Amino acid sequence: MEKYHHIPLEYRKPSAQEILDNSTNLFNDLNKRRSVREFSNEPVDKQIIENIIKAASTAPSGANKQPWHFCAVSSQELKDKIRKAAEEEEKLNYSKRMNEEWLEDLAPLGTDWQKPFLSIAPWLIIMTKKVYDIDENQERSQNYYVNESVGIACGFLLSAIHQAGLVSLTHTPSPMNFLTKLLGRPENEKAYMLIPIGYPAKDTTVPDIKRKELEKISSFY
Repeated sequence: MEKYHHIPLEYRKPSAQEILDNSTNLFNDLNKRRSVREFSNEPVDKQIIENIIKAASTAPSGANKQPWHFCAVSSQELKDKIRKAAEEEEKLNYSKRMNEEWLEDLAPLGTDWQKPFLSIAPWLIIMTKKVYDIDENQERSQNYYVNESVGIACGFLLSAIHQAGLVSLTHTPSPMNFLTKLLGRPENEKAYMLIPIGYPAKDTTVPDIKRKELEKISSFY
């Protein structure tokens, strides 16, 4: 296999103060990011979504295999079908599949099986993971650290959405097989996450949650 050609790293070393300021500003900005369930149907330009996807695709991946695919949906007909199928699964989750502890943990957030945001948000991005790759000759090739790689790309995607000035929600209806079927994705792809994107509805509210303190989420040695 041909070895990658190496190029110089584009890097300018900032001052210690710049790094501190950058890290502080980044935290303050990302700390404002919230999961939103009340969306406006105001359109979002396709080029914005393209830029967000390109930003997410800069995530690192095992052996640079980039085992992901971003399905961006703006078709109202398809969004309605996705909502209908998702609500069927979620109704079963809330009535049968989730245990009491799970339901109690969700109760303060005020969620239920109804997912109107799936048909209201101007865009849905369904991120799929490629369990393996298939080339033009239908030959399979291995992918590595697929869940980890796609998870990192999802984080990049959420950050890009927020920094662009839009809002989003991480939605994981379970099971998600209906998504790959509705989207007509190939057999090597599995739905990983469903993310509505757009502007918040007027007078949107979000739960007054608190982040865990640094001391509870980190240890320094």
